[in-house]
Amino acid sequence: MDNTLTDWRARLRDAEAALNDVVLGQQRTIRLLLISVLCRGHVLLAGDVGTGKTTLLRAVARVLGGPYARIEGTVDLLPTDLIYSAHIAEDGRPRIDPGPVLEQGEDLAVFFFNEINRARPQVHALLLRLMAERSLTAFRRDWHFPYLQVFADRNQIERDETFELPAAARDRFLMEIAVDAPADMDDRVALAFDPRFHDTTALIAGIAPLLPYRALGDLAAQIQSTHTSPTLQRYVFDLCQALRDPRALTVEGADTSRLIRGGVSPRGMQYLVRAARACAWAEGRDAVLPQDVRAVLAPVMAHRIFLSPAYEPRRDVLIPALIEAAFAKIPVPAA
Repeated sequence: MDNTLTDWRARLRDAEAALNDVVLGQQRTIRLLLISVLCRGHVLLAGDVGTGKTTLLRAVARVLGGPYARIEGTVDLLPTDLIYSAHIAEDGRPRIDPGPVLEQGEDLAVFFFNEINRARPQVHALLLRLMAERSLTAFRRDWHFPYLQVFADRNQIERDETFELPAAARDRFLMEIAVDAPADMDDRVALAFDPRFHDTTALIAGIAPLLPYRALGDLAAQIQSTHTSPTLQRYVFDLCQALRDPRALTVEGADTSRLIRGGVSPRGMQYLVRAARACAWAEGRDAVLPQDVRAVLAPVMAHRIFLSPAYEPRRDVLIPALIEAAFAKIPVPAA
């Protein structure tokens, strides 16, 4: 293993330690976020209010160290609000300034969309191009953002004046990660009583830019050469096929012949392989193991599985059960 990759792994360990120091009880979420960074993938966080989603995403932006922009999702947000800001200047004349996507120029590294499901579908459509192509057209020219990663969070509690993301937009997120309140009592007590965690801006201010954002593209390309054996490839195919057509699986409370309306896409399978390779690399291995696939399958695949209308209200229960049924059914290949 060359020194450059060894140095990157050391940086990754330091970044993970720094994030776990400021966001308690979210070790799995932090590891998955960093795997997404290694894949140059966009991430959607979903969870209850007050579980630290915004703090975590701000902290990840600090780890990357590049230009950062943020917008709040609101029901009256327009697509143009991402691109420009129109206002009356001090001299009384109309003025147009670059909006959050453009104000940092094409060097933008992180775009954070807070409460994305409060924005209307027209906004999601513009975001879709930004995520898919890392480009948009504004002011009579094309803008390209080679370093951009989109992080978003979704309010799962309130339903009034919210708009669910369309399937095409959700499919552009490499992972959708659930963020729950810390389970450990000591972590929850520390968050409540330790003043260090009460000022989130000061809390994350000391995080160093450990993962240089301009170099992540080259690193991601090297990671994707991590070896996958023919048996591992067949394991991934069989898992994805089972999630696409689960008639051979047993899921309590569901008729699996009528459960799925839309299954895992080829893009989803590609993203799963990318994430599994990054997971293996982060663990210091030069080949992907079944445990790497299992570690990332749910956050990569769950939001790409679409249930029949009769089952959709029970999605939070049925999707994990479906994935566990696939794990139980498909034999794990030998090392």
